[in-house]
Amino acid sequence: MPVAAQMPVAAPAPAPAEPDAIPLYPAVKAPKVSTENWVRFGNDLAVRNVTVPTLTPVLPDPARATGAAVIVAPGGAFMLLAMEHEGWSVARWLADHGVAAFVLKYRLNQTPADTAEASAYMGKRMAESLRDPTAAPGITEPRATLDALAALKLVRAKAGTWGVDPQRVGMIGFSAGAMTTLNAALEGKGGDRPSFIGYIYGPMLAREAPADAPPMFAAIANDDSLFPAPSYGLVESWRRVRAPVELHAYERGNHGFGMGKPGTTSMGVMPQFLSWMDMRGLLAAKAGQ
Repeated sequence: MPVAAQMPVAAPAPAPAEPDAIPLYPAVKAPKVSTENWVRFGNDLAVRNVTVPTLTPVLPDPARATGAAVIVAPGGAFMLLAMEHEGWSVARWLADHGVAAFVLKYRLNQTPADTAEASAYMGKRMAESLRDPTAAPGITEPRATLDALAALKLVRAKAGTWGVDPQRVGMIGFSAGAMTTLNAALEGKGGDRPSFIGYIYGPMLAREAPADAPPMFAAIANDDSLFPAPSYGLVESWRRVRAPVELHAYERGNHGFGMGKPGTTSMGVMPQFLSWMDMRGLLAAKAGQ
């Protein structure tokens, strides 16, 4: 999500209708009163205190469908989800280009219900967690990874219903969503992990990659103020095990550019991700599909 200094002041907002949202754990009884707190940053809706994770399909016109699928994980420091900026808008773009998209609303760290209190609390926690740029961010959310793996399982289980190839189900994540996407790739086993991943302005720190790590498309701006990258350690982790990886390091864009910051080359991030998918044969429908 965008850096706090770049964002308008958050304003409380009513919860939007989400008629297509599918609970990830239908057997778990939801609370009678929702815990969620919705806010608006300018024109963009975001949500805090998610305790009931959901997956919302955004499907392409069947005439344009490629059979590929991408789960979209918005960011927000594991305390908020930028649902429009890094979720629904990304999903609509993918669907317009023939890719079945699924927006993941994953579980978050708890924050104060009051919007002003929450903004102060989140700012303080983010500052503390990013004090050392050479270390991993201090804020984590293991439940987000579980939700990502559950979402992958759900999409593959309903592949026939949604017209997707279960062997071509990937993920793209932004900031904390990128970290969630990466964790799904690292912690998932075999066919449970994403088939490919888009890692958009997550921390570029080295991780131990498995020999069968899924192909990765990575993008970051070199002026990222949250995750300054003296090196591209994560990309090197993929290269060390000879896993496919592509890096786009934009000169400008800062953190949270979403589908691109106007006036910068980061505007190419989604077309480049799609071109990368095409290059890897992920957009070519299989015979008989």
